[in-house]
Amino acid sequence: MAVRIRAAKYFYANVRDEPGAAYRILSQLSGLGVNLLAFTAVPTGPTRAQLALFPENDGKLIAAARQAQLALDGPHRALLVQGDDELGAFASVHQRLFEAGVDVYASSGVTDGRGSFGYVVYVREDQFDRAAA
Repeated sequence: MAVRIRAAKYFYANVRDEPGAAYRILSQLSGLGVNLLAFTAVPTGPTRAQLALFPENDGKLIAAARQAQLALDGPHRALLVQGDDELGAFASVHQRLFEAGVDVYASSGVTDGRGSFGYVVYVREDQFDRAAA
């Protein structure tokens, strides 16, 4: 199985949870030339949502967020894992991290239905260098 693991920076943006909020932000960022490697949105309360933005270029995201008056928290680090999909692909990533003594505290993955997968793995900051190795 061919797998590519790389460190990725991400930023949080807390927004009012209302119809079209993510669309407005994502379209604004893309209009300002920001390419995202990954994106998640989760509710953080009855009227708030937290967006996690994984930019290809963090400087572009920071500049675009300033222009769009979007407050960012970060950068933070996570692992971006991409590879050929096969049975147990996510489990093998976790096995490698477990064997390295790394605690995964959150993750999100998806297959593309054509033989590849993408997986964002969040680890404790004090374990990040060991996880990336």
